[in-house]
Amino acid sequence: MDKVKAMQTFVRIVEANSFTKAAESLNLPRASLTTTMQNLERHLGAQLLQRTTRRLSLTQDGERYYEQCAAILAAIETAEADFLGVDGRRMQGRLRIDLPGALGRAIVLPRIAEFRRAWPGIDLSIGMGDRLVDLTGEGIDCALRVGELQDSSLVARRIGLMRFAVAATPDYLARRGVPASLDELAGHEGIVHFSGRTGRAFEWEFQEADGLRKVAVKGGIAINDADANLILALQGLGLTQLARYQLRAHADRLVEVLPGVPPTPMPVSLLYPQGRIANPRLRAFADWLAGVFAADPDLRLAHD
Repeated sequence: MDKVKAMQTFVRIVEANSFTKAAESLNLPRASLTTTMQNLERHLGAQLLQRTTRRLSLTQDGERYYEQCAAILAAIETAEADFLGVDGRRMQGRLRIDLPGALGRAIVLPRIAEFRRAWPGIDLSIGMGDRLVDLTGEGIDCALRVGELQDSSLVARRIGLMRFAVAATPDYLARRGVPASLDELAGHEGIVHFSGRTGRAFEWEFQEADGLRKVAVKGGIAINDADANLILALQGLGLTQLARYQLRAHADRLVEVLPGVPPTPMPVSLLYPQGRIANPRLRAFADWLAGVFAADPDLRLAHD
């Protein structure tokens, strides 16, 4: 029995809380994982998992063994990173990442070739979208996300700050006028952005001299996608709040309004499960991605 592989299988099952999900993330038959666990428990002379038709849980021995396995595997990853991290050509393996659609297409994917040249041995499996992903259950190594984070079970490395602007096409502003203050937004047509998860419309939040101010925008169209929001704005359908990198790319077709009252920026973070940062492939990608954001004036952290 390969003890390291058995430990990796056991840890993956525990983190996924499912034999089926663990098998999918490891690209192995479920029966293979069952056999590995049977052999491991026989070798240790202890039951590690309690399995029922509805539930999977650790026994007391399983909890102790999981903690030890996680520490051992992290130490192995760290040892490899110390050697492999020096030479990108020696780094091997696959990294599964998840990117938000608009930000991924505009900022990350156009520079992925740089990462591949630096780390040709790292294969990337890239998912795109803004849904909530179960990193451990789906076997995803890391996810890039915008906004304040809710899941405290994940580690978050803040790598950027997304800055926003309010803008519209010249023809819209010619028809409706240019707002001179936040109070005048009430008299304008706005493109409303809503949460695809909750259906709740997002208010626009601004940084005034005396604190934050939220404005409930009204309009005839609501959308839950950043790229779609841009497409609507370019048709002159109203004022919109969009990322500054989007405005930069369409500066010839959109005009910023209220530049003296900037919208509140949102943090951009790379999320990964506890203990996964020891993975040398993830460390290489995280450091590279942080450099991509640091080089962009509309996305870099405030202190960069």
